Amino acid sequence: MAPYPARLLPLLLIAPKLAPPPLASWRRGRARARAPACAVRCAAEAGGGGSVVVEDDLCELLQILPRDLRDNLQNEPRKDQLLEVILDLGRRPEARFLGDSGGQYLRDSEISQQELEEAQRAVGEFGGDNRAGIEGTLHRISAIRSRKGMVVGLTCRVGRAVTGHVDMVRDLLSYKESILFLGRPGVGKTTVMREIARVLADEFQKRVVIVDTSNEIGGDGDIPHAAIGGARRMQVAEPSMQHRVMIEAVENHMPEVVIVDEIGTEAEAQACRSIAERGVMLIGTAHGEHLANIIKNPTLSDLIGGVETVTLGDDEARARRSQKSILERKAPPTFPFLIEMRERHYWVTHRTERSVDMLLHGKKPLVEVRKRDNKFQVVIERWATYDGDGL
Repeated sequence: MAPYPARLLPLLLIAPKLAPPPLASWRRGRARARAPACAVRCAAEAGGGGSVVVEDDLCELLQILPRDLRDNLQNEPRKDQLLEVILDLGRRPEARFLGDSGGQYLRDSEISQQELEEAQRAVGEFGGDNRAGIEGTLHRISAIRSRKGMVVGLTCRVGRAVTGHVDMVRDLLSYKESILFLGRPGVGKTTVMREIARVLADEFQKRVVIVDTSNEIGGDGDIPHAAIGGARRMQVAEPSMQHRVMIEAVENHMPEVVIVDEIGTEAEAQACRSIAERGVMLIGTAHGEHLANIIKNPTLSDLIGGVETVTLGDDEARARRSQKSILERKAPPTFPFLIEMRERHYWVTHRTERSVDMLLHGKKPLVEVRKRDNKFQVVIERWATYDGDGL
């Protein structure tokens, strides 16, 4: 199959701006059932014709914080950009914002043990991965423990329901081929997974199952967050069981699409290959900034086909003008498409098989650069020269 149809060959393609369904309507009933002061906020990111709509339940997260911190953040002009709040025992509380490399202290006094215990009681029980959530929201609370098991730090991360990011990959979803998203923590991989789940289930009418290990995609609680639309969610009791639940999803529930966040072990990589070989579309994420990070990672390299050393004969080595021992891709990739999420609105798209082969041969592959212009419309630059790390 050719990488793309001829109709997609122009250098620049401006994707049509599709009006996303209003997220606020999903949640108004739930919001009214909460405290009157807790209003659901819904805002267009970047404004001026932008098509990315962001909604959060920030007040639900603020309720677990000490009162003075809560008041400070309620009056913070940049609260729409709040990424996380850090509460560490004996240190000043800190707020971190999207786009900032550092943090902002919220007060001069340190966090006490009593304040940590009160926050922990408000959150409830932590799972085996030291993560917890707030029921009915997408927020994530992660604990740091001492050697004795006592909680000595909390990372309170804001979870947001977003529509509009799927416009960056809507054309790829129609290929019905698996897609792997790479990116550093905090770049928005899970947010994209959530919206893709909704679009595939509601707009493409696919049977979608989410394997939700830490309840980050579907939110905390037994009833999944409305942001995933009609997709079904399977929770995972222990992080080490994720690969088993992935296979169980395929064997028991007949999905057309399986969505899994943070693929990180060899067992999970093997489960991905098993699922793909059964004809099920996979949408997954992994940590890493560039394709080369996965190629060099022996645990995850099977996702892009695996790498093996091949010894060439003398004639073949001379014909290739290479050494006799070279690296070759071992098998077809589990994910035919791989997307490097460099920033929230700047993505590099690979046709995995072609890019891996070229990188192993010391060449720079041709890729697509997907980004938003100053009017927040999606622009796709095709056949761009790859500027990522080599091998």
